[in-house]
Amino acid sequence: MSQHKISQAPVPMRLVGPVRIVGDVVDDSVMLPLATYETTLWPSVGRGARVATLAGGIQATVLDERMTRSILLEAGDAGQALAAWQSLSARKEDMNMVVRETSRFARLIDMHHQIVGNMLYVRLEFTTGDAAGHNMVTLAAEKLQDWLLTEYPALKYTSISANYCTDKKATAVNGILGRGKSVVCELTIPRDLCERRLKTTPEAVVDLNIKKNLIGTMLAGGIRSANAHFANMLLAFYLATGQDAANIVEGSQGIVHCEVRDGDLYFSVSLPNLIVGSVGHGKGLGFVEDNLRLLGCKEDREPGGNARRLAVICAASVLCGELSLLAAQTNPGELMAAHVKFER
Repeated sequence: MSQHKISQAPVPMRLVGPVRIVGDVVDDSVMLPLATYETTLWPSVGRGARVATLAGGIQATVLDERMTRSILLEAGDAGQALAAWQSLSARKEDMNMVVRETSRFARLIDMHHQIVGNMLYVRLEFTTGDAAGHNMVTLAAEKLQDWLLTEYPALKYTSISANYCTDKKATAVNGILGRGKSVVCELTIPRDLCERRLKTTPEAVVDLNIKKNLIGTMLAGGIRSANAHFANMLLAFYLATGQDAANIVEGSQGIVHCEVRDGDLYFSVSLPNLIVGSVGHGKGLGFVEDNLRLLGCKEDREPGGNARRLAVICAASVLCGELSLLAAQTNPGELMAAHVKFER
């Protein structure tokens, strides 16, 4: 069997910022490492970062965190599947004893289920410390599945991954139940700052958000998503910090909400599915470790503290880019002029 040398696929990377972030998880000014081929992203996020900092900083709140894996089991009929679930749902402590055998950090915090015919889908939800947790929860799910098949002889194995997780697919379940870190970032921009730095008005941004992000996405059949380009910032940030880039599929399912408040612009981004970690797979490369240290995500904190900080900074970068793009799109010709200037 031939062995192929592992090579690198370089992606241009640049530090953007600083941006001021305030909140319980991050209270700091940070630079944002972004790796992307879309070079207009750097000045755009940079403009959003300057505006956010001048406005007093982005308020960031971590609402929830959990990593999921769903398993699929089959019973003889729906009655057997329901009986198994009713018993299983009362045995979380027994299940956590099994989970503890697989990891020091994984902990089962919740479960959800669906029954289709004789098939039992179980969505297992864990906390995973500072790791994103893909492998951690899959190993825990595998051990739990083995235990279930012993404890409940009426069940049989079908799959270790049942697509009810849901991993790297656009679904409603992740937005409803959560997968990864759920983060909200908010900013209030004074009217004069909005007009001077963003070349637009609070009313124009709010109007465009309704007509483009909300109504336009509804017409397109979007799933729990109303944003202009979350995926751009997520991909750039994920590549720069050693994340599994395919998770931008569910990560980009987020919502922009903005209002005019006493003449100023209130602007927010809500991201319920940010799957990031400061340790684990993808973190061994030198530039990744350098970026994580730069972001303050390699410190001696309580388990999960570095990953929560990383998620907040990631969400802040999304707000900066989203704000700048929406402002640009309120002005005819501005978006394309920027691309021509920086990319041709």
